[in-house]
Amino acid sequence: MSEQRTPQLRDETVQHYLETIFYISHEGEAVRPSRIAEWMAVSAPTVSTTLGRLARDGWIDVATDRSVSLTERGEASAFKIVRVHRLLERWLTDVLGLDWASADEEAQRLAPGIGPDVADRLEEHLGFPDTCPHGNVIPGRQPPYGELVSLADLPPGRSATIRRISEVAEHDAPDLLRHLDELGMVPGTTVQAEEAGAGLGTVPVKIGARRTALGPSVASSIWVETTDRVD
Repeated sequence: MSEQRTPQLRDETVQHYLETIFYISHEGEAVRPSRIAEWMAVSAPTVSTTLGRLARDGWIDVATDRSVSLTERGEASAFKIVRVHRLLERWLTDVLGLDWASADEEAQRLAPGIGPDVADRLEEHLGFPDTCPHGNVIPGRQPPYGELVSLADLPPGRSATIRRISEVAEHDAPDLLRHLDELGMVPGTTVQAEEAGAGLGTVPVKIGARRTALGPSVASSIWVETTDRVD
């Protein structure tokens, strides 16, 4: 009788699916096959076939409503994948000087070839950073900020500090990171919400002496920590 072997996390497709499910679920979205297909730019039948394989091999659970969740094993593996990706982003920006949008793209290509020993050395070399350049917490570290709210929900007159940019928004709008960088809207920047004009459908904010208006979806992708109160 042949020995049954536990499937190993060596397939880049498996890694990409686990990473995708992790990102979507950790942003509070329901993870469904259609959303995965949209994210990965593949056909619905391809996603269904792959999810069936992932469920068979114990990486995910698929509920009766077709929503997808990571098993304990899948979550642990996704944790490692995301950690490597975010450490690479930090290295590519802080050490090599890439802009944060390019770093995200390069990290996606490099991550599958990075083993745990190299990841540990990289984390130590970087001084054990808490977040990636976009402010998303590196798995295994504690958030260096308190409770966050969406910039879209910040009341007029309230000041706040940008802490992170949604991972899902980064993916859905590849030019978003470059646009925010040009505006100076990066983690650590203080912004102030302003009163919206009637019927404009935008979110006006002040960054230092500069004023700009963001679309609702962009403002919703920026998470901030309030720094004062409006009496």
